[in-house]
Amino acid sequence: MSSATTSITVEGDGEVASNGGPEQAGTSDPAAGIAPGRVRIDQYGLDLGPWLHLAEERSRLARPSFAHISVAPQGATLGAEVSGVDLGAELPDEVIAEIRRALLDYKVLVFRDQPITPAQHVGFARRFGDLEIHPFITGNAEHPELVRFEKGVDTGGFENGWHHDVTWREVPSMGAILHAIQVPATGGDTLFCDMGAAYDGLDGDTKEHIAGLFAIHDFMLAFAHQVPDGKQEEFRARYPEARHPVVCTHPETGRKLIFVNCYFTSHIDGMDTDEGVELIKHLAGQAKVVEYQFRVRWAPDTVVFWDNRSVQHYAASDYYPDVRIMERASIVGTRPA
Repeated sequence: MSSATTSITVEGDGEVASNGGPEQAGTSDPAAGIAPGRVRIDQYGLDLGPWLHLAEERSRLARPSFAHISVAPQGATLGAEVSGVDLGAELPDEVIAEIRRALLDYKVLVFRDQPITPAQHVGFARRFGDLEIHPFITGNAEHPELVRFEKGVDTGGFENGWHHDVTWREVPSMGAILHAIQVPATGGDTLFCDMGAAYDGLDGDTKEHIAGLFAIHDFMLAFAHQVPDGKQEEFRARYPEARHPVVCTHPETGRKLIFVNCYFTSHIDGMDTDEGVELIKHLAGQAKVVEYQFRVRWAPDTVVFWDNRSVQHYAASDYYPDVRIMERASIVGTRPA
């Protein structure tokens, strides 16, 4: 049997020591003598090896410096557990400012053991901006700003596709704060992907190709099964398609981000349909790279705050028929650019 051909390419611009990574000692691993970079098994299109472009930000985020909150980094470039703060309290402005700064750095913040009431949930979320009221997903009876996701034997979880929230709106959410009320004993995790790291990992030709392109986002792509028979035209008129750049720039960090997904993005504006679908699949597929991901294991009264501009998420639907109840507050964002 013939062996597959391999080729080595180096990704990213950061300097990484050939002994295994930044600030790391050399090892006796047999691969230690291989130049740092990516190795491809062409037969399967399988890329192996370190993602060098993650090293610089990983190193920066490994040393958090906050005066009022404790931050424990979890993933390479995203995800942190935050402690030393009670989300049900009236937090001082300086604490809110540090949470905001931590969100920009770590993109996903996890707060454990936060038995907040719906009113406290809304109050905390409002410290970061105006709140959305979802146009058709049922909200909390007393606080319509809180979308209620109640899954069980009669309602399965259909959020198991990578996506930014509500990109089918002209102005998608800035961020979301999700509170776990009841969770299954196993399963039901939420995965997040750093779409800035995903963009940085693209080759130069792809970056050049997608610069200046726009994509069309359509809620019917994911929600058509929830639209009552005979109501399609009414819903289409009420929720028209939205047009956003394929690559967006984060309005606060300046980071470039992939802003397409297979959940809401229907096509590339002005591109042949088949060609556009293949491009969307390729770009959206970067979310599947494990090194770009962070996974949250839920427990009751876990609260997760994510930057909807920076990350896509995926709610694992592996707990049927168990019950999973969550409530989410979404913060109004700005038009992607």
